[in-house]
Amino acid sequence: MNFLGKMERKFGKYAIRNLTQYIIITYVIGYVLQLLGQTGVPVLRYLALDPGLILHGQIWRLVSWVLIPPGRFNLITLIMLFTYYQLGTVLEKTWGSFLYNVYIFFGLIMTVIGAFILYAVVGDAYTLMGYGAQFSTYYVSLSIFLGFALTYPDLQMMLYFLIPIKIKYLAVVDVVYLLYSVIRGNWATRIVIICSLMNVIVFFLLTRNYSRINPREVHRKNRFKKSVSRGPAKNGGATHKCAVCGRTEKDDPNLEFRFCSKCKGNYEYCQDHLFTHEHVK
Repeated sequence: MNFLGKMERKFGKYAIRNLTQYIIITYVIGYVLQLLGQTGVPVLRYLALDPGLILHGQIWRLVSWVLIPPGRFNLITLIMLFTYYQLGTVLEKTWGSFLYNVYIFFGLIMTVIGAFILYAVVGDAYTLMGYGAQFSTYYVSLSIFLGFALTYPDLQMMLYFLIPIKIKYLAVVDVVYLLYSVIRGNWATRIVIICSLMNVIVFFLLTRNYSRINPREVHRKNRFKKSVSRGPAKNGGATHKCAVCGRTEKDDPNLEFRFCSKCKGNYEYCQDHLFTHEHVK
């Protein structure tokens, strides 16, 4: 995250604003091309992500595949597009345009890499089996939903406009289905899912709090619990006490207390002295 912060300061001005809007536009173009295909003009066939053909000079396929829509256009698709537009817009406002751009484009790049990995495994069978059709914008949209669920897990949505349900439970259902598809599917399905959603996996791993499983942190917490069980009475029944000013939660119920990871020992500080105290060595 620190690395991304530095990158944003340097390249943030180049981020595409309202990126979700352009994603929806690719859907619209894709469905128009799909309709043309039904009239006998197979445009989408020349846009699919096919590494074999790319290596033979059709380099536009590195980008044109994003125009291939997932499935047929219907009322459900229209509702999903509207939903993804709302979720993506909120995510961009929450994360900032640069981080949102990184998230989406990393997913797109990993999808292309996944196609080349699959081509390396199956060779010319990639084209013969039509695997290029599996690489569409479906997982780009799904990554928006999963990213939103990781950011706002307790937000409620109206399932079928009637049933209120927290978004994290919908995300769990999606993840379970994806895991089932990875286990039961062929190599093409596995590579498509894993690579296309690598942005979600990386985002999930980067946003976890690993300090709670750090051995030093666990040891410090255990020592604190022992000291608390022995010593609340000497602080007038208070649980927390600042090592600098001596204030406790009884002095001000709104005070927040934290332990300093740089101090050697069990030293707790109030919010006013957490970043200003002299570290105990």
